[in-house]
Amino acid sequence: MNFKQLHTNKLANSVIYGWNQLCSRPVYLMLMIVVPLFSTFFFLDFMNEGLPKKLPSAIVDQDNTPVSRTVTRNLDASELVDINYKLNTYAEAMDLVKQGKIYGFFMIPRNFQSDAEAGRHTTITYYTNMAYFVPGTLSYKSFKTTAVSTKGVISSASLIEAGVSKSLVSNMVQPVVTQIHPLGNPWANYSIYLSNSFLPGLLELIIFQITAFSILQEIKRGTSVKWLHVSGNSIIRAVAGKLIPQFFIFAIVGLCMQGIIYGFWHFPLKGSVWAMAGAMIMLVLSSQAFALAVVSIIPNLRFALSILSLFGILAFSIAGFSFPCEDMYGPIAIFSYLMPVRHYFLIYINVALNGYPVYYVRWQYVAMLMFTLAPLAFMWKLKKESANPVYIP
Repeated sequence: MNFKQLHTNKLANSVIYGWNQLCSRPVYLMLMIVVPLFSTFFFLDFMNEGLPKKLPSAIVDQDNTPVSRTVTRNLDASELVDINYKLNTYAEAMDLVKQGKIYGFFMIPRNFQSDAEAGRHTTITYYTNMAYFVPGTLSYKSFKTTAVSTKGVISSASLIEAGVSKSLVSNMVQPVVTQIHPLGNPWANYSIYLSNSFLPGLLELIIFQITAFSILQEIKRGTSVKWLHVSGNSIIRAVAGKLIPQFFIFAIVGLCMQGIIYGFWHFPLKGSVWAMAGAMIMLVLSSQAFALAVVSIIPNLRFALSILSLFGILAFSIAGFSFPCEDMYGPIAIFSYLMPVRHYFLIYINVALNGYPVYYVRWQYVAMLMFTLAPLAFMWKLKKESANPVYIP
């Protein structure tokens, strides 16, 4: 048996060792296969309608004039709110907010039309329950739009009463017509944006946990010496034996998630299918490498899992999903690029939504490739701890 065959056999033995470990505990396959796919179906079905619409709201019309009724109709025509209650007092509306039956209410004061037409100061008030952030924000948006447009309603009514034609009034009130053409996501479907960031972030978090646990449990259980022996005392072959079976499972699961998103749910994919598939494979590789670097630096199961959990959870907040990195504080924006899912997200935005060629996201692929090289600088420490396992709880 030559040198090359010997090393191949040792790598094969290490892979078999890693595969047997996965099969010996059903919880591995449950977390690696069932949880990501179930979460994909659940989250996509939950967000199938995009943003919540027709949120229960109320109107308190204390004026009961043609203008106030027009404002009520305009508000009820909004796709975001549904006027379920028409009340008479502030106290009644606030009681419904406290009971959780409505997310906000719009209040028109007495003498609203007469004061506005006479040029006297008048006030429109609206209240939203921001304890429920998403419905509260959407209700606020609809109320504000209606309040701003009410000025035009009053001006139109006054001009028509003065004998000005409706066509001329329309041109006077709105001399410039604005056309809005959203790019990338013309449906303004929140799920198209959120699902393609949340689900890869969830997969990254699971990869972090499985990678760290599968390696550091050898030190915890005192079997790391046997683990190294099977691989010919090579930490690289030992780690490869652990991660190769996991890589194939995670890569297949990730590609299935993409198939569900783009094939079954028909989310927009304007760019190359192969570019997105390659991005998913690189996300799996870079996530495994990131976790390997952490466990090599901190070869303690409890500490490593805690740090990786922190990084995984923070990715949902600072990787640019919910808040643009350009508006973050400089150090935090830089920190976001230390997370593999940030680069996947940029590839998704540019390739899937905007349809750019792969050339324009080449540096994101390079960045994820660099993640795979980072653990090589620290694996000596993992080998040292594995050769002399001392578990510190």
